Amino acid sequence: MSRSSEEVPRYSVVIPAYNESDNISRVLDRLLVDLDPRADVIIVVVSEDDTTVPVVRDYPDVRVRWLLNTLGRGPARAIKAGVFETTAPVAVVSMADGSDDPATIEPLVRLVERGVVIAAASRYMPGGQQVGAPPLKAFLSRSAGLSLNLFAGVGTHDATNSFKAYSTDFVREVGIGSEDGFEIGLELVAKARRLRLPIAEVPTIWLERDAGVSNFQIRKWLPKYLRWYALAYGRALTPDELRQRVADLSPE
Repeated sequence: MSRSSEEVPRYSVVIPAYNESDNISRVLDRLLVDLDPRADVIIVVVSEDDTTVPVVRDYPDVRVRWLLNTLGRGPARAIKAGVFETTAPVAVVSMADGSDDPATIEPLVRLVERGVVIAAASRYMPGGQQVGAPPLKAFLSRSAGLSLNLFAGVGTHDATNSFKAYSTDFVREVGIGSEDGFEIGLELVAKARRLRLPIAEVPTIWLERDAGVSNFQIRKWLPKYLRWYALAYGRALTPDELRQRVADLSPE
């Protein structure tokens, strides 16, 4: 298939990757079965020496490309680079390790196209499941997701899952302050909630990676997650009030 360089994708799938040569071909093979022909895939790496690059460069589908992230190391910066790179109205963030179910992407995108600003793939709503996660990581994630849904009314049982679809207009409006880990998903949920913008979810089954090593660092990233967790609670804010509130929460 061919695509004009001027064509705007229906949506972009943004995948942060770090030395995922053992996974990425298999992940792309599965992903492209369900991918809309009008969509594209952006694999974000921090270095041309990343082992993911030659695999993506040689991958036989014009919908797949790689992006050099110039914002710095870490998945948060990679996701930010990819989301701001796309011209599509919807960006879907997914992982390079095969943990996310690509069949969930289309329902997520349709929710954003219907008017929500965030559509979350939820492991903790009825019909969802998390398989094989480390117990502490699973406990913290589930506790955060369920409590935010119950007490802050965020519209999803799984605010911490990175697997989400976003309105790119919304993301550009509120900006991304996250710099570490996978806190972006929680940050944007918190911002949407304080602006009282709609969030929805669909169930998904998440599987622990079966190749490579996870880069998740609970001790380092937990304080940053807690900042956004706290932001989700409170009265409705105007965009200017939200920006000030975020500035007040930011570490000096």
